[in-house]
Order: sequence, then C-alpha cells, then structure tokens
Amino acid sequence: MEKKKVGIFSFSGCSGEQLMILDCEAQLLDIFSDLEIKTFPMAQSNNRYSELDIALLEGSITTQHQKEELQEIRKASKVLIAMGTCACFGGVQSMLLGKGGWKDRFMKVYENNEGLYREMAAFESQPCSAFVKVDHLIPGCPMDKDQFLHTLSHVLHNTKPHLYPFPVCTECKWKENDCLLNRGLPCLGPLTRGGCGAICPSHNLPCVGCWGPAETPNTTSEFKLLLEKGYSREEIIRKFRNFGGAVIADRLRKILDKIK
Repeated sequence: MEKKKVGIFSFSGCSGEQLMILDCEAQLLDIFSDLEIKTFPMAQSNNRYSELDIALLEGSITTQHQKEELQEIRKASKVLIAMGTCACFGGVQSMLLGKGGWKDRFMKVYENNEGLYREMAAFESQPCSAFVKVDHLIPGCPMDKDQFLHTLSHVLHNTKPHLYPFPVCTECKWKENDCLLNRGLPCLGPLTRGGCGAICPSHNLPCVGCWGPAETPNTTSEFKLLLEKGYSREEIIRKFRNFGGAVIADRLRKILDKIK
C-alpha cells in the first residue's frame, strides 16, 4: 500500500504540538515507517512537499505571508488538521481579538517600527479556520498525545475522529473532585472542552480554559455566577478571553449587553 504523504507545519505558537508528536516515543517509529513525512521542521531538515494526503498545522495566523502559506497548504492537502488551541481557536495571542487597539500593542512591543509592521503585513492572530476549511481539530495547550494518535489513526482509516463533546466539569465529576466554583474560585471548567483529564482542578487549581471552548457551554450563566461570587466584569472578561480566542470573543459580544 502506498504510504500517505504527511506534512507538519508551524505558524505563530510555541511549537508544543511538534514536541508532543516527538513525545510519542512508543509509536514514533511506526508513524515514521508507515507514513511518508514530507515536512516536519522540528524533526528533519529536508522539508519539501507538492501534494499531501494530510496536513497537520500548529499555531495561529498572524501575517499575510502565513495566511498565503496556509492557503497553499490547504490547496495541496486532502485533509487538514489543526493541532492545539492556537491553531484551533487563536490561542492567548488572540485574547483581545475584536476589542481594538491591536496596532498600538504591536507598535509598543516593536518600538513603533512602522517599517517592520508594513514588511510583516501583520494582523491580530486568528485561528486557521478564519482563512481555510479545517477538517478536524485537536485542541489542547499543548494537545494530548492520545488524542493526536486517535485522530491520526481515524483519518488514516478514512473514519471520523471524535472529540469529547462535554466540558471539563464532566471529567471532574468522574474523579469525584469538589467543585471549585462552590469554593468561590473562578474555574472555567463549565466552559472548557474536556480531554485534559481535569488535571488542574484535580490539584485544586481553577481551570483556565486552555483546552479551548466547549461546543455548547452556558457562557451567560457562568458569567453571572462569577459576578455573584464577587468578581468584576473586567476580571471575568479577561479570564474568559485568555484561551477562548475567536469563539469566546464572539460569545462575549453577544451576551455582554444583556448582563448588567
């Protein structure tokens, strides 16, 4: 059987997903022997591709060059998979998406370098899905090794991979954890997609939402509950936005006028 051609690409992020793939030590030899890896910046230097069966992307899109490269990858690929919260939702670099003032923040970081701004053709970070069709998501910061292997295996066998549809709260209940919200802590478990194993709440640390937004959370109720717990609107909005990216920005826009 002809080997599937696979490309692994990195945009604006920490490269955590590439590291996680390399951490698949027990399965790595099988992956590399059963697939033809055309490009993998962290693992090989000879990175060239023309047509791909599967493209795996990490990182958000922040410049015109990245946008154009992403669109070329999409044209060359049969299946495109976004890996990690940055590629799936925009990541922490898009936490203020839609709020305005992005160019001012860029100039502050790069010491008012207008030439660099024009050269980079930079814009506020957005998820891959803002510019191309994404076939599958593997959320996480970084993604979970088992979810990566699950998704890759399903795609290779032409079946549909499945993400957990429930929030982190469900995993907390499985572990019989005491609800941190009942203790007044600003836990985002009700809003965050499951899959992490409720690692933080299991160690009495509030969920920060790094697995990205759940599919159908009750964002309004969580907002009102945290207001009742004594947190300010500004504190709640900032916490919601940390990892929510484009999805949370849209949800907040729809509910803020209704919440006093």
